[in-house]
Amino acid sequence: MSLTERFYIDGAFVAPLSDERSAVINPATEEPIASIALGSVADVDKAVAAARRAFPAFAATSVAERLALFERIVAAFTRRREDLARAITAEMGSPRWLSWDIQTASSIVYFESAARVLSTFRFDEPHGQSLITHEPIGVAGLITPWNWPLNQIVTKLAPALAAGCTVVLKPSELSPLSALILAEVMHEAGTPAGVFNLVNGTGPVVGAAIASHPDIDMVSFTGSTRAGIAVAKAAADTVKRVHQELGGKSANIVLPDADLDLAITDGVKRCFINSGQSCIAPTRMLVPAAMLDEVVDRARAVAAEVVVGDPTRAETTMGPVAGAAQFAKVQGMIETGIAEGARLVEGGPGRPQDLNRGFFVRPTIFADVAPGMTIARQEIFGPVLSILTYRDEDEAVAIANDSLYGLAGYVYSRDEDHARATARRIRAGRIFINNPWFDFDAPFGGYKQSGNGRELGEHGMREFLEVKAILGWDPEAEK
Repeated sequence: MSLTERFYIDGAFVAPLSDERSAVINPATEEPIASIALGSVADVDKAVAAARRAFPAFAATSVAERLALFERIVAAFTRRREDLARAITAEMGSPRWLSWDIQTASSIVYFESAARVLSTFRFDEPHGQSLITHEPIGVAGLITPWNWPLNQIVTKLAPALAAGCTVVLKPSELSPLSALILAEVMHEAGTPAGVFNLVNGTGPVVGAAIASHPDIDMVSFTGSTRAGIAVAKAAADTVKRVHQELGGKSANIVLPDADLDLAITDGVKRCFINSGQSCIAPTRMLVPAAMLDEVVDRARAVAAEVVVGDPTRAETTMGPVAGAAQFAKVQGMIETGIAEGARLVEGGPGRPQDLNRGFFVRPTIFADVAPGMTIARQEIFGPVLSILTYRDEDEAVAIANDSLYGLAGYVYSRDEDHARATARRIRAGRIFINNPWFDFDAPFGGYKQSGNGRELGEHGMREFLEVKAILGWDPEAEK
């Protein structure tokens, strides 16, 4: 039995209790590259029991002990970074540069960020004659997606460990290989047995078992809004905490005084990065009606520079989407955009020229998109940009906020005060002004059906903590 057909439970790679297997498909070639075991409810029970046994001792570890663990994890991760990057490229089609520069690099940063938060966090705070203390919530179930396979694991795992929780992870069955290497990293770093556990499997089986398990104290889920609703319902019977980062349909408001070189170039590239498979992608570009023709010309020119192809080649800037189902969905949405009357200005249905296999999508731009069209309202999760027009700023903000989602928003203006004022009006959890540096400690999460709770920084760690008030605690008595 290969390593990919094992789970990591209680400090060891173990055989599954189920005989089910699933092929991992390379989306660039449509060929199987590995076989993984699909877990059962019994496998989840085994992992949860290990995490529950490990929790009291790990929760009692000192800040210094946890910081030392983080140092070892970062060191081990760095040693395996090349293997991790190759696995991500193979399992979900991320171009080589993206797997190295962002997919794996961000994971290191998030471990380091969680350690910084841990090093300064006040777990005990005197409050008059009371003590407000923060304690780890317990066993955390982590259910993560395929689009940023390591990134989305670490943004949950790092704060959970910093808080003192033990975890049971279910990565996506479409992109499980990097997660299994991460399990080796955790083992090499000397993570105490039972603190980190991994069970591969499907959402309806392993995901549902994690969400409903009575011995799991919280579940942190990233994925579609539809699946997030199912997780919340499954968790409701045990009244566990549910943290969700769900879908998005982010608006990019280009104000009349924007630097178009920056706004359009950045807006198109941000929409297409990772083959458009990012929940915060600015997929709705809102521009003044009088500027539409110029914006379309600029956007088309940026899209023409995208090099779609083999993700292992250095010149490739965009690989395939992650699988057959996603390819079919994106193709269907492009066809829907055409059928509903949007003007196709770049790309369109089918694979790019000279690519006759693999789940490659043509970078696609629509103009003359009305706010009520399907491509302007539903999350596509592919390299498809919709350009909408507005008459004035009030209409732009109204269009931006007329969405079930509220994960992110973007504003471009040469007038920083103007940009900040507009950013405040967008109902979303994270707003980007004029292509800023990425803040790895700023809270990340959404309004409305984009989820609840926050990841990253101190806000991210607080998701994994309970708050206890101890009354009759005289701070002077401790001196």
